[in-house]
Amino acid sequence: MIDPIAIILGEWSQQLNIYSILFRIISSVCLAAVIGCERSSKRHSAGLRTFILISLVASMIMLMDIQIASDTGLYLLSCAGIIGVAIISVNSLLVNSRSQIKGLTTAAGLWESAMIGFSIGAGYYTISLIAFAVLLCSLSVFPTLERYLKNRSNHFEIHLELNNSGYLNNFVTTIRRLGLRIDDIEANPAYANSGLSVYSIALSIQNSELKKYKTHTEIIEALRSLDYIYHIEEMLP
Repeated sequence: MIDPIAIILGEWSQQLNIYSILFRIISSVCLAAVIGCERSSKRHSAGLRTFILISLVASMIMLMDIQIASDTGLYLLSCAGIIGVAIISVNSLLVNSRSQIKGLTTAAGLWESAMIGFSIGAGYYTISLIAFAVLLCSLSVFPTLERYLKNRSNHFEIHLELNNSGYLNNFVTTIRRLGLRIDDIEANPAYANSGLSVYSIALSIQNSELKKYKTHTEIIEALRSLDYIYHIEEMLP
């Protein structure tokens, strides 16, 4: 298959030569830099340099593999590179004190950035640009829609800090009167010596009026007014 952008650029971009190699490396770095800037602007653990390095390594591996495969017919380095990126992506995941897994989106972004690097290194410029556009939209545009949908969902989780464990029964009673169901409740041991009783609670909205007119934000704001609650917030991925 001949890449449409490669046809526009000319025959030199379809072959392995000094010009096509430089073009692929620079393209890989530029696309990864845009994604890295987006991640850095939101203060994620993997930022500009990490995304550039991942994409650059992937492109270099693919370029080397193309040359090696011309003699052996095997793409060994690419296979090893994919495993390496998977390990790095997994290591970017963190579990915070509220038992939330952080970094899933960044880990997936690193994986996709590597795939873009591989495809650019292979000379598939059009596929790389499409994948880049989809990835950028997923990271910068879709979160707004995702937050809206989650805020209207019948299920959500909260991080709850009570002044005393004795108030938990009061909280459960209030929750049920509001038309909410407790699906799961778990004490958070990370706050054992803080003087607070801290819980992670999964809730479901059962009351039909709440389903129609109340968002998670409004429900939490109403609960925040209770005197025995030290702090409460929705747990977001």
